[in-house]
Amino acid sequence: MRLLPLALCVLLGACSDVVVQTSTPRPAAPQQTPQQVPQTNGPQLSQRQALNNFQTVVRRVEPVAEQFCRSRAPQSNCDFKIVVDDRPNRGVNAFQTLDSNGRPIIGFTVPLIADARNQDELAFVMAHEAAHHIRGHIAQTQQNAALGGLLIGTLAGALGASDASSIETAQRIGATVGARTYSKEFELEADALGTRIAAAAGYDPLRGAAFFSRIPDPGDRFLGTHPPNADRVRTVQRVAAGL
Repeated sequence: MRLLPLALCVLLGACSDVVVQTSTPRPAAPQQTPQQVPQTNGPQLSQRQALNNFQTVVRRVEPVAEQFCRSRAPQSNCDFKIVVDDRPNRGVNAFQTLDSNGRPIIGFTVPLIADARNQDELAFVMAHEAAHHIRGHIAQTQQNAALGGLLIGTLAGALGASDASSIETAQRIGATVGARTYSKEFELEADALGTRIAAAAGYDPLRGAAFFSRIPDPGDRFLGTHPPNADRVRTVQRVAAGL
């Protein structure tokens, strides 16, 4: 299921219906030599073309993501809901979360939709976010945060912290460290599975990964939330070579 708010149509200047279209994942082929990720730093698309691209990608990628989800995570809710974050002053971003009923939500900000240079980039971003849900990264992050908070809080108490405020602060620090411990690995896992999902929907993940060339490189920071862009590109190249 998908949601295309009226606000997006107003902001991007056009509206049309979103129609469900199914697709079947393609079988893997023998490995090939990794290809170079093409650069797509050309001019932005018109508002109407950006909206048309987004609607087309939603129609093609969402049912494929559901198929991958039902195959790889049959215990999960695989009824993806696609939303547009049209709040003002939002940057170029996409996210995956769950609603109060556990339904997976994939969100795009309007600036991201407008910044994408082609359908392949939008498809890769959407497939990447769907992969986070399929791999269960939210639950794993919550577990890591809880464990980190427990361990650091206990350690603080053992080292002499006695007041509730100090222990609570230690627990918050531990939860942050725990949540970020495997966040880089989770991003690379989502890139790998997202590559497969995008390709199965008929898109070129190598062309889609060119999106990394236009976003800031976080580098290899300690406890950073994202890996270096070069690592992400290599992951896409490696997986795409086997498709």
